[in-house]
Parts: sequence; C-alpha cells; structure tokens
Amino acid sequence: MNKLLASIRDYLSLVKFSHTVFAMPFAIIGFSLATYQDEQHFSLKLLLLIILCMVFARNSAMAFNRISDKKFDALNPRTASREIPSGKINAKAAAVFVLINAILFIITTGFINRLTLFLSPVALFIILGYSLTKRITLLCHFVLGLGLSLAPLGSYISVTGKFDIIPVIYSFIVLTWVSGFDIIY
Repeated sequence: MNKLLASIRDYLSLVKFSHTVFAMPFAIIGFSLATYQDEQHFSLKLLLLIILCMVFARNSAMAFNRISDKKFDALNPRTASREIPSGKINAKAAAVFVLINAILFIITTGFINRLTLFLSPVALFIILGYSLTKRITLLCHFVLGLGLSLAPLGSYISVTGKFDIIPVIYSFIVLTWVSGFDIIY
C-alpha cells in the first residue's frame, strides 16, 4: 500500500498536479461566459466533464514535457532530481501515462458534444507540441500561451456547441498574458 501511495505521489509530482489550479480559472471563465451569455442552465455534470478534460489534457502535456526534457533535466543540477532523471518513474511508464491521459481526454470530450470531440486532437497537438517547439523556435512561449488559451474557448464550446467571438477574445487575452508571463519568467 505504501508503494502504491508513493507511486501516486511520484506521478502527481511528475505533472505538478498542484499547478493544475493555475489553468482552471481560464476554463471556468469560458464555462461561466457560455452559461450566462447563451442563457444555458448550469450543469454540474458538464462542469465536472470540463474539469476532467483540463486535468487529463494537462497531465498529458506535463508528462510529455518531462519525457522530452529528460536528457536536459539529467544534466541540470536543479532538475536532476525530477522523477524521470532520478529514476523514480521510467520514461516508458511516463509515456504510457501520457497515452492514457490523452485517451481519457478524448473520451471525455466525446461525452460533452461532437464539436469538442472533433477538436480534441487539435488541442492535444497544440499542448503536446509545445514541448517540441522549445527546441526549434524562440516563439515557443506563444505556443504555450496558445495551449492555455484553448481553455476558455474549449469550455465555451463545451457548453454551447459552437464558436463565438467573445470566447475568442478571452482566449486571445489568455494567450498574450501567458506568453508574456512565460517570456518574463
């Protein structure tokens, strides 16, 4: 039992699960905007599905990022103690974790509506792609911002089943804020 708890703790640390709260307000904004603007009834089930999507998507992206950075993390004293370079989690197990979370993300979007299901591979491409863009462009900060900017738009689409200009504006704000913050960081 202690080994199982330690393993769960390692995976939660791998994806910095506590930081999931950072992205969640963007999804809640999109959900709230759609519920209010489109005069939809509040749905706890839909809200929980959106939260699950956020968790699965972020877990996929963070674990993929850790796999992509494993060689660099091993060489850097500050990051050498992370789960993959230190051997707490091997890269193959982390890849399975990425795959499971990506599949759960797609399945969960299917319970929301058809448009979110059809767009889910696009979202995964963007959020997983960030990890690779760090190697080829200085504009990677904007890809990270784009990934987080999908949260309000995706939540809005989850409620309404359609695009609208207002959530796109919110997404643009998130993109510029997160990209700027990441550049400064």
